[in-house]
Amino acid sequence: MNGIIVVDKPTGMTSHDVVSRVRRKLSMRRVGHAGTLDPLATGVLVILLGNSTKLFDKFVTFDKAYAATLMLGTQTTTADITGEVIEQKPFEHINQKEIENVLSEFVGDSQQKPPMVSAVKYKGERLYKLARKGIVVDRPARNIRIDVLQMVDCVLPQVKFYLECSKGTYVRTLAEDVGARLGCGACITQIQRTKVGIFTLQDAVKLEELNEGHVRSWSG
Repeated sequence: MNGIIVVDKPTGMTSHDVVSRVRRKLSMRRVGHAGTLDPLATGVLVILLGNSTKLFDKFVTFDKAYAATLMLGTQTTTADITGEVIEQKPFEHINQKEIENVLSEFVGDSQQKPPMVSAVKYKGERLYKLARKGIVVDRPARNIRIDVLQMVDCVLPQVKFYLECSKGTYVRTLAEDVGARLGCGACITQIQRTKVGIFTLQDAVKLEELNEGHVRSWSG
C-alpha cells in the first residue's frame, strides 16, 4: 500500500507512537512520518506509507501553521509546561499592546536556535536524547521565516496566538524568545499544528478512527 494519511495527533503520544499505531492498524511495516510533533503537541501529522516514504524530503519543506498558548512569567528547562521551573518573574505589569508589539517584531526572516528537546541531530544523536541525559550542547542558529504571528486572546498569564511559518521554526523557542523580549520569561502550555502545506485539520483523521479508506495518493 502506498500513499499518505493525515492524522490528528493526540497529546501524550510521540510521532513514533503514532507511526507504530498506524503500522498495527494497517498491518504494514513501511510507515514513516513527515515532521515531528512532540508529546505535548497535537494536530496535523502527515504519515507516509510504502513507497511514499521516499517523499519525506519534500514534505518536511512545507510551511506550517500553529495555534498555541504561552504562559508569561515562567521559564522551564524545556520551554514548555512539562519541564522543571527555572525562574518565575512578575508579569502583571505587561499589557496586551506590549505583547502585540513584541509579537510583530518576530515577523519576517530571522535566525532561531533549536531547543535541546528537539529531534535535530548532534553528532548522530537526537538532541532530545542528549537532553534526557542532562547534556546540553551548543546548537547553531538556523534561518527561519515567520509570515503571520498574531495574538488571538490574552488572559494573563496565558496568551493564545496563531503562527504561520517556515520549516524548522520551533514554537516553544519562539515563546521563550517572546518572554525574554518582554522581560518576564515565558513557556508553552499548548501547541496544535493546524496546517502542513495544503493539509489542514479538516483533512485529518482521529487515530482511533483510522482505516485503509483514509489513505490518499500523492504525486507531489
